[in-house]
Amino acid sequence: MDMEFEKQLEELKKKVGKLEKGRKDKMTLVVFSGELDKLMAAMIIATGATAMDMEVKLFFTFWATAALRDPKKSVKGKTFMSKMFGFMLPKGAKKVKLSNMNMGGMGKAMLEGLMKKKGVKSLPELFQAAGELGVEINVCEMSMDLMGFKKEELIDYPKLNICGVGTFLSDAEESKIQLFI
Repeated sequence: MDMEFEKQLEELKKKVGKLEKGRKDKMTLVVFSGELDKLMAAMIIATGATAMDMEVKLFFTFWATAALRDPKKSVKGKTFMSKMFGFMLPKGAKKVKLSNMNMGGMGKAMLEGLMKKKGVKSLPELFQAAGELGVEINVCEMSMDLMGFKKEELIDYPKLNICGVGTFLSDAEESKIQLFI
């Protein structure tokens, strides 16, 4: 073989080896929507993936962060805009609406009734199950800052971190599956 071909072959082997090592049994999800049906889909996929022995990391950003607010907690020292966002956005998983057919809350009530009848976990129960299964929730620092949310007002969750997009990108780079909901 000529030297140039061997050199190119070695470089190619290194690149393939790097790709094989970089991908783990890991899934990352960007959770952007703050709507009940989309949040439930994210949490069902996350808990299902952990049942398949995958490491799961969720990156909650923009409207989805409101679902992580604990309705029993309040913080002081907010600006006018922060108070307005806090007033306009749902406070916690129980307050989020459906993306379609919400019909002033009637659609949501109908769906929740069906879920209860069929034994489907509610969104707060899915958060609890995900926490017990080791699903990590990373909350976008920029979204928290823009909306004036503080870590002290978020739900008590075992693996909840405030971080930037760099953390998500690093996690996504190592993941076999990346989703956006």
